[in-house]
Amino acid sequence: MTIQLNKVIPDFLEKEKVDRSKIWNHEVRIQKGERVQIIAPSGSGKTSLVHFLYGLRHDYKGQILINEKNIHGWNAESFAGIRSNSLSIIFQDLRLFPDHSVLENIQVKKSLYPFEQAASIEEMAGRLGIANKLGKLARTCSYGEQQRIAIIRSLQQPFDFLLMDEPFSHLDENNRGIAMQLIEEEATKRKAGIILADLKRITQFNADKLMEL
Repeated sequence: MTIQLNKVIPDFLEKEKVDRSKIWNHEVRIQKGERVQIIAPSGSGKTSLVHFLYGLRHDYKGQILINEKNIHGWNAESFAGIRSNSLSIIFQDLRLFPDHSVLENIQVKKSLYPFEQAASIEEMAGRLGIANKLGKLARTCSYGEQQRIAIIRSLQQPFDFLLMDEPFSHLDENNRGIAMQLIEEEATKRKAGIILADLKRITQFNADKLMEL
């Protein structure tokens, strides 16, 4: 699988920010298996880029190609297929169901799009220090715990790329390292790529490419 950006420019972004970027209005190609970290100052369109790649927004000029096909004209069915088999995501705003249990939130992905070679939910939760939270409502968990829930949820399905938008903002250095190790292990099982967008360099992520937005 390949993701390619051809001269993509967000409709809403100021010209000076586009001109400073190494991604906007450039040719960018990312291959399955690559680890890419995008360092994105506030206001540079970081979350918009992640949403463009996941097909949630289309307010841009230029082309985004997945496997050489322009996604701009895809219908809901086409995006559903890509999201179930090829793209997983950790949203900046997490998008958990607050009145469902932690386990139910994680099982949403596992029940819809299972990846049988993934480590068990219980094992992942234990490694990330939230095994005792599985039966609790998501809204009773701290934001850092909720980030770990979202990470585990994203690893329940098959994917060729994992998109991450500030996934560790409320985790300390130690927990970032543990979470990143788990993510890289699961990506390796799938021979998948990782695209991590954050405000600053995440030193625990062994990126093949560093790009500035």
